[in-house]
Amino acid sequence: MNASSQYQSGFGNEFASEAIEGTLPQGQNSPQRVAHGLYAEQLSGTAFTAPRHANRRSWLYRIRPAAVHEPFQSLAHATFHNRFDEAPATPNQLRWNPWPLADKPTDFVDGLVTLAGNGGPAEQAGVGIHVYTANRSMQGRFFYDADGELLIVPQQGRLHLATELGLIDVEPQEIAVIPRGVRFRVELPDETARGYVCENFGALLRLPDLGPIGSNCLANARDFLTPQAAYEDVDGAFELVAKFQGALWSAKIDHSPLDVVAWHGNYAPYKYDLRRFNTIGSISYDHPDPSIFTVLTSPSDTPGTANVDLAIFPPRWLVAQHTFRPPWFHRNVASEFMGLITGVYDAKAEGFLPGGASLHNCMSGHGPDAATFERASNAELSKPDEIGGTMAFMFETRKVIRPTRQALDSPQLQDNYHECWKGIGKHFDAGREA
Repeated sequence: MNASSQYQSGFGNEFASEAIEGTLPQGQNSPQRVAHGLYAEQLSGTAFTAPRHANRRSWLYRIRPAAVHEPFQSLAHATFHNRFDEAPATPNQLRWNPWPLADKPTDFVDGLVTLAGNGGPAEQAGVGIHVYTANRSMQGRFFYDADGELLIVPQQGRLHLATELGLIDVEPQEIAVIPRGVRFRVELPDETARGYVCENFGALLRLPDLGPIGSNCLANARDFLTPQAAYEDVDGAFELVAKFQGALWSAKIDHSPLDVVAWHGNYAPYKYDLRRFNTIGSISYDHPDPSIFTVLTSPSDTPGTANVDLAIFPPRWLVAQHTFRPPWFHRNVASEFMGLITGVYDAKAEGFLPGGASLHNCMSGHGPDAATFERASNAELSKPDEIGGTMAFMFETRKVIRPTRQALDSPQLQDNYHECWKGIGKHFDAGREA
């Protein structure tokens, strides 16, 4: 690809970027003739009439319009879908071991496996939750998702994302978001890759409001990076794969669709380094609600209730006094899907492994296992606890998360997960003080 410097910083900014200087038209978006014989094309991520603060669109100046390809044909995919009604939703606590790495040539699209989800693209609400494993780059094929934006969370191996609007390199402990409809190709700098994907069917992800926290902390807008323009001027026999209404479609295309020479707007892919998250917590007593760990949120039509939140549990210090410092036992109206990128999660002594996942649905009781409870209940609190070398995340959603049949039938599902709480005994004594 031909490109200038790689990134621009800021979240939701109005960017302007050109790989060839002087390409962007001045004073208008769609002149009669675009520089260098390019075509002007608008990519809209929200309704034309969305309020200005929420409106997302970009103008692309490209070698060929996106309409230039052969008709789509249905493309079968055994494991990547939005069939969230294959099995009854369960109130049981669920946990999976890491998904095995691919043992035959597999690219990012072929290696997607759907674990759970809710809602769907038809109702423009809910999420699909997937894992991916890959051991080769996408060769001669490109992909876009018309159903939702893709939040990619690498767990093992780096990804090189070549998108219509530029290049993004992302590694474990970073995330990338590919907006709905943006075409891209995934290349692997390393031999293998594995990670998680949240497919967001609802409102676009954005930074959460901070309220009483003030103007700082959590994720800072300037740490989000959007690519500079880059383009491919390549002819050949390629495949364009689209996800549309829960199914995959394939079209022949005789050129690379990553041919945008310049663009401007606020609808673009971006990346964020989770290690830059400014974690906050209690400096007096009690463990705060996990909402203080929110990186991004997709709001719903109910104020204060998210279609989906991305929360993370990064390295941090615990200093609260007279307090059970790990996450407390809890039951939520929201449903929680968790993954572990690296290290050990502080609420579980064992069994929750990097690359694994857990699901605790609406009002299903969960919390620290027996070993963690005993350790934290008897810990010396005169000194702070350092939670280091770890990164866990959570997709939290207002709707029940329905596991797929393939996730429930997989050998990765731990059939003894509930036993991690069996060692929690009865300590009740009406005459004993705390």
